[in-house]
Amino acid sequence: MKINKPKFWDEKSLTFFSLLLLPFSYLYSLLVFINKLFKNEESFSIPVICIGNIYIGGTGKTPISIKLKNLLDNNRKTIIIKKNYKDQNDEIELLKKYSKLIVCEKRNIGITSAIEKKFDTVILDDGFQDKSIKKDLSILCFNSNQQIGNGQVLPAGPLRETLSSLRSANIIMINGEKNIEFELKLKKYNSNLKFFYFSYNLKKFDEFKNRKLIAFAGIGNSINFFNTLRNNRLNVIREISFPDHYDFTDKDLEKLGIMEDQNKAKLITTEKDYLRINPLKRRRFGFVSINVDIKNENDLIAEVNKIFK
Repeated sequence: MKINKPKFWDEKSLTFFSLLLLPFSYLYSLLVFINKLFKNEESFSIPVICIGNIYIGGTGKTPISIKLKNLLDNNRKTIIIKKNYKDQNDEIELLKKYSKLIVCEKRNIGITSAIEKKFDTVILDDGFQDKSIKKDLSILCFNSNQQIGNGQVLPAGPLRETLSSLRSANIIMINGEKNIEFELKLKKYNSNLKFFYFSYNLKKFDEFKNRKLIAFAGIGNSINFFNTLRNNRLNVIREISFPDHYDFTDKDLEKLGIMEDQNKAKLITTEKDYLRINPLKRRRFGFVSINVDIKNENDLIAEVNKIFK
């Protein structure tokens, strides 16, 4: 059963619940460390770029993967590789819609397939924690709202591994405004990190202007989606959050429909959530697509291009 992210994960100080779970976080970190010891990195004949995160969910790695792939397509033959997780079919469908994609059970098999198909660059959507693959460039995504939460590893906090893992990263992509304090916090673990910022802009959303909207989402940090709607001056009268990668039941959709009728409003969700709705029932639901705008985009491409020299 999927559950919503605990609120104490994003507290700036440790709460009772996070302290209670700390022993399990230490055990989890130990298991992660032991797992790394028994992994040998496999190298490949083409560059491997990893777009990952250490904060679990909602950091923008899939939109950044698509964006970077499109930027590289001017000079490279690039493909995205996604490991097949049953509960992440929504991300796979979204990637398929906007990019060439290889879905695989093991990333090394996917990379080998890309080489056989004559691609000259691969982008891993996720996989920073996969130490069996040698990456030529590792990009980690964060959101300026959540940053690193309470700074603790699962289950006491939202981090997939400790901040010491930043030593293996090269570039940090932050969704939000420039934050020197946050940059300095991360640079304590790796002084060579390069920082770039991005934002989401909605595209083709005229049909939702001047209407009352009920927004719902089952993504890592639904609040970021709701804020994006409001930043684009849309009239959101109600927000409903579901767990990440949530599978909407007929009962869920029926309740949302009743709410829509009662409020004389329009239901709106993310494109990723929309793709998880039963195709036979999607008709009444609206969704918004996003553009990713990267500040200093040319500088980012110059940084990425260093691996091709």
